[in-house]
Amino acid sequence: MTHRVAITYCTQCRWLLRAAWMAQELLSSFEDELAEVVLRPGRGGVFEVHVDDVLIWSRGAEGRFPDIKELKQRVRDCVAPGRDLGHVDR
Repeated sequence: MTHRVAITYCTQCRWLLRAAWMAQELLSSFEDELAEVVLRPGRGGVFEVHVDDVLIWSRGAEGRFPDIKELKQRVRDCVAPGRDLGHVDR
């Protein structure tokens, strides 16, 4: 089964590069599990990550950006539960 990740980022805050880097990291780590990672421009300080339309990270709710380790862990929990991420899980 393949999954879809969507990263919505604020264009006003110029967070495209952060979103693109996170997309690259997810595609590298989950190349067999992800069908696509899309970047959605937004406004008003938004930074959200959805897996198959399920919100797994919201900067508004968390009060911060995810570090890549925790983002990979949350994506893994949705697309490949139980999979060892190696050094990311340590």
